[in-house]
Amino acid sequence: MKTLFSFCMILLAMTAFAQQEENTEKKTFTLSGSVDVYARQNLTGPNGEDAIAPNTSFANLNGFALGMANVVGSFESKNGKVGAVADLVFGPRGEDATFLSPELRPGGSSNILNQLYVYWNVSETTTLTFGNFNTFLGYEVISPTGNFNYSTSYMFSFGPFSHTGIKADFSLSDDFAIMAGIFNNTDATEFNPDNDYTVGTQLAYKSTFLNFLYGKQGGNTEATFQVDLTTGYDLSDSFYLGLNATYNTTDDAAFYGVALYPQYALSDAFKLGLRGEYFAETEEGVLAIGGYDESGDASVIALTLTGSYEIEDFTIKPEIRIDSTSEDTFLDADLEPADSLASFLVAAIYKF
Repeated sequence: MKTLFSFCMILLAMTAFAQQEENTEKKTFTLSGSVDVYARQNLTGPNGEDAIAPNTSFANLNGFALGMANVVGSFESKNGKVGAVADLVFGPRGEDATFLSPELRPGGSSNILNQLYVYWNVSETTTLTFGNFNTFLGYEVISPTGNFNYSTSYMFSFGPFSHTGIKADFSLSDDFAIMAGIFNNTDATEFNPDNDYTVGTQLAYKSTFLNFLYGKQGGNTEATFQVDLTTGYDLSDSFYLGLNATYNTTDDAAFYGVALYPQYALSDAFKLGLRGEYFAETEEGVLAIGGYDESGDASVIALTLTGSYEIEDFTIKPEIRIDSTSEDTFLDADLEPADSLASFLVAAIYKF
């Protein structure tokens, strides 16, 4: 009996090991991500304890500063039918990207989750995604490896960062695609705090994307509506031109903007890129620029010149930025109100 029992246990263990090995063979796992750091100084404004920065996301700390560590784990069946993604962020940039998580559920741990979703490739032309994923609106993204400029635009900073919900992507042909989804309140990553929902749609033709977002956001009496256009073209082997335009309205407040992204490759390793952005807001509900005239309007022209030098997977980005606003929203070196701010930074980014 002991011999029979031992034989059964060995057989059971071998069967379990074989099943585990078979399951492992049917799945693939990949690990990727990035690490970024930077140093920033104002050229026409105060530094140190009185340091100021444009009211945009990320790259707004003084002196030597940290960006974030980004670790992305992707798990997929070998046939590519189903999979999951866990995108983790650590550091100031990651905390800014997930800013609503600790407010919605104090003490929670989701402020390290940039994305967390599962997906099902229903067919060669249809994919369902369920969970939390970065927004489909806009030209720029949270990860610094996905942007040419290291600092971010006003349109990106005050548009949505992420959505939690379900979406369906349909590939109609090699050139046309459609996405439709329903989500929680914008940036409410962990759960829905007030049972209001937002719908989103994207129409894509080659490298041009027309995006729509509509739904009631928490605390607002009327629904938010945003329309966003993103496109980009290689005009030559060395010259690229991108464009982003957006309009957002919520209750009585609205913002709109447009940005051009010309980029020129001087060599295989070194490129120059300019972001020229005009951004305006109405009423006092947006708080993007920080100062208003008597009618509650304000605008800004922001010019950002960035160099990008690549050494294998390591990139150095020196950057000069000038923000000029319609109101005195900044301080000069003497701590007097000013309508412009010039700043300089250099960032170092490693991707793996």
